[in-house]
Amino acid sequence: MNLDDAQRLDAADPLHSLRDLFQLPEGITYLDGNSLGALPRATPERIRRAVEQEWGEGLIKSWNTAGWIDLPRRLGDRLAPWLGARPGEVLVADSTSINLYKVLHAALQLQQGKRRVVVSERSNFPTDNYIAQSVVRAHGGELILAESPEDIPPLLDERCAVLMLTHVNYRTGRMHDMSLLTRWAHQAGALAVWDLAHSAGAVPIDLLGSAADFAIGCGYKYLNGGPGAPAFVWMHPRHEGQVWQPLTGWLGHANPFDFDSEYQPAPGIQQYQCGTPAVLAMTGLDTALDVFDAAQKLGGIKALRNKSLALTEAFIDSVEARVPGATIATPRDAAMRGSQVSFSLAKGVDGYAVMQALIAQGVIGDFRAGRPELLRFGFAPLYNGFADVARAVDVLAGIVESGSWKAPQFTSRSKVT
Repeated sequence: MNLDDAQRLDAADPLHSLRDLFQLPEGITYLDGNSLGALPRATPERIRRAVEQEWGEGLIKSWNTAGWIDLPRRLGDRLAPWLGARPGEVLVADSTSINLYKVLHAALQLQQGKRRVVVSERSNFPTDNYIAQSVVRAHGGELILAESPEDIPPLLDERCAVLMLTHVNYRTGRMHDMSLLTRWAHQAGALAVWDLAHSAGAVPIDLLGSAADFAIGCGYKYLNGGPGAPAFVWMHPRHEGQVWQPLTGWLGHANPFDFDSEYQPAPGIQQYQCGTPAVLAMTGLDTALDVFDAAQKLGGIKALRNKSLALTEAFIDSVEARVPGATIATPRDAAMRGSQVSFSLAKGVDGYAVMQALIAQGVIGDFRAGRPELLRFGFAPLYNGFADVARAVDVLAGIVESGSWKAPQFTSRSKVT
């Protein structure tokens, strides 16, 4: 794909106007929305208003007058349609890791000690497996890790309590069939917990339709809520009132401002709130969700998904055609592909150094160590276009062909890769 072809495709894109809602630096091709979403133009002013007016002038009154206390539920209601959930079922609170701890603990409680094994993938995002290790230790259980997706079904046996998976694998971009795997888990007597961090806002999700049990995810990737944006948590309504989540903080109490000395859990998803809402961070996420309101008027998640698939397909084709030795790790099958493309380079080519050389020329993706080492490029259909594909591949091909990645400044590793 050359730049002229790409620009023609962008001009015909019905979602192209959404790009104007983001503050994207001039000369930068940003393909890392699967790690940190771009800044919506409206966010700085909205946060400034929250700081200067709601906090600066309203002070503590703003818990009521500005609706601060209701942010976790209000944002959850805004997110719910994009997750295949209903209003009142999603809560925005805490971090992804903390929410995963809550729901894994609750899921094991639901098994009443009869099953204690959590099944996941070795290639799952490390924090998910770390949290699972902590939870199974507390329950006297075991974490069993499948070496590949194909190894999962045999592990769903009479010992399995919970199947815990990330919907879109953070390394490869491979997307699981949520409905199928949830059904298999239920047939084995297990519960299904889904991490939606790499799918929410970019691919279709149907939590209720797939009959999932719990789900969590973050607000700072494709949802564009800003660095460290609050996460979200969902519980299927069929589990309401059956168990307590383990972090029984005061805002998860049925009547927190009664200041009772004994904990009484709030009904439904409200129980999964623990401490005080991070108001300024939630304000950023709230503003970012306005962009999704605009996207809904242009075709919603179906239109975003169609564009995502077209972008990733074009990128895969171009990389394979122009970068010798590149091995695509992301599925070509659209049904199995999230909104990113990952690949390794020829033996002897330092992927980290190549990524640093790309960044130096204004093309931003990211690098993940492991076997194999992978370069990752996330395509956010809200603001990425075909011109981004064309420029990224042009620069990448030039760096690999010239060997410019070998320069010393590109081989010294930073703390964050």
